Amino acid sequence: MTRPPPPASRRERPAKPALSRAAIVAAASALLAEEGLERVTMRRIATELDTGAASLYVYVRNTEELHAAVLDELLAEVQLPAGDAAGNWRERLTGVLTSYTELLYRHPNLARVAITTRPSGPHSLRLFDGLLGLLTEGGVPVRDAAWAGDLLVQHATAQAAEAGTREEAPGAEVEEAEFSAAVRAAAAPGSPLENMVAAGEDLLSGTGEQRLRWSLDVLLNGVLATPTPGPTAG
Repeated sequence: MTRPPPPASRRERPAKPALSRAAIVAAASALLAEEGLERVTMRRIATELDTGAASLYVYVRNTEELHAAVLDELLAEVQLPAGDAAGNWRERLTGVLTSYTELLYRHPNLARVAITTRPSGPHSLRLFDGLLGLLTEGGVPVRDAAWAGDLLVQHATAQAAEAGTREEAPGAEVEEAEFSAAVRAAAAPGSPLENMVAAGEDLLSGTGEQRLRWSLDVLLNGVLATPTPGPTAG
């Protein structure tokens, strides 16, 4: 009669890696890439790390904070130009914001996270510091640059969140086609909407990138022409 093998000693099992915030965020980032943000939950990450969900709360307050940390990791992909990079400061600033927006286009759920939270991780702060540097390089006063950086990031984030939400919606392609058809009908000769008739095909002209860059130029022109109000007296 064959005897069953003796039970393995717990001491012979490989020790689990020590739990840490970095390990949790790394596991969440990997899960995002494989299955999407909706699967990045505290319970699922605990399973991936072979621990209990309660253990994660020592390092991360809640799922929202975990998602914000994942977003911060992704922001490391946004390339900031070197101080001696070619091109004027506006071109380089627009390039950074376009890179940031395109990153969020690829992860629309994270774009919504960026709207509802205040990312403050190292890569988020690095991005904002780079924007401040480019704005002050262009002669924008420091106080104006501080306000402008916040405005520009908000605008780029909203653009990505809106576009991503539309693309993810059920029947998005049909809805987009119906919208375009409705606009063209409203702008056709004989329509009572005279201002839309005058605009015509301009209503739907331009690519998404062209419209984004134009909107950033509009905001930058406003920043350069509109100083922030002075500090309120205490």
